[in-house]
Amino acid sequence: MVSKTEEEQVNRLENQVDNGGGGAWEYLCLVRKLKLRRSDKVLKCGFSILNDSKKRSALGPEEWTLYEQVAIAAMDCQRLDLAKEYIKNLQKKFPGSKRVGRLEAMLLEAKGSWSEAEKAYSSLLEENQLDQVIHKRRVAMAKAQGNISGAIEWLNKYLEIFMADHDAWRELAEIYVSLQMYKQAAFCYEELILSQPTIPLYHLAYADVLYTLGGLENLHAAKKYYAATIDLTGGKNTRALFGVCLCASAIGQLTKGRNKEDKDVSELPSLSAVALDKVYKKQSPTKISLLSSTLKSLKISL
Repeated sequence: MVSKTEEEQVNRLENQVDNGGGGAWEYLCLVRKLKLRRSDKVLKCGFSILNDSKKRSALGPEEWTLYEQVAIAAMDCQRLDLAKEYIKNLQKKFPGSKRVGRLEAMLLEAKGSWSEAEKAYSSLLEENQLDQVIHKRRVAMAKAQGNISGAIEWLNKYLEIFMADHDAWRELAEIYVSLQMYKQAAFCYEELILSQPTIPLYHLAYADVLYTLGGLENLHAAKKYYAATIDLTGGKNTRALFGVCLCASAIGQLTKGRNKEDKDVSELPSLSAVALDKVYKKQSPTKISLLSSTLKSLKISL
């Protein structure tokens, strides 16, 4: 996950390059280091360096890293002719390289030659089962073909090997949510919270899933995770504040006529309503009346 400072640094360098202030190589290095996908800019900056023999030779061994980076960017931008040319240069320099073989398979994928790309990826995986990039390419290829069940299968197989990949767990969770497979999505978010308990986004997404599943137990749990999101964000997450109010309202409806022990008697909903009122007064005062009517319909008092 890219930090705000790193993103600002990338944007500053990008603007500098766009305005003719130099720093193209530094920009390309930073994009590669942060694993960003700014393909159009990478293609433009990389092409200008690789097309200039003096600039290219000044890179030393890094020249070949740049060829790889720009080849991938060219595939993203459907400049397949350029990608093919750069991959050929890499083949000449590194004959028999598995890393170059991976680029060849990616070129087949970019052309839409799915079966050939699958054969190439399978062949490479036979030699190295721990190649994360190839596993991820198979997931991407399944999604590109609209084969969501295939993408789920490949992601699950990938996570059996690389259980600590947070991005993969999150992607799988989002696929499950899109298919309304909320119990499976909940499991993915539980894994993310266990491994990275201080990231509010995971608590919030898990709370959303629990709220959607419904039922008294899930609603109580959802309220706790919305509260955790509020705590982790210093009370600044409006979605989580609304989430607490929605959970309290739903719990109130489900426990109507029950014993006091079953009811939600915490002060959290009213505190969330007060926090929302402050946010709206500061950021959107014209919508205070809308907030008041919404909270009233939820039977939440300020």
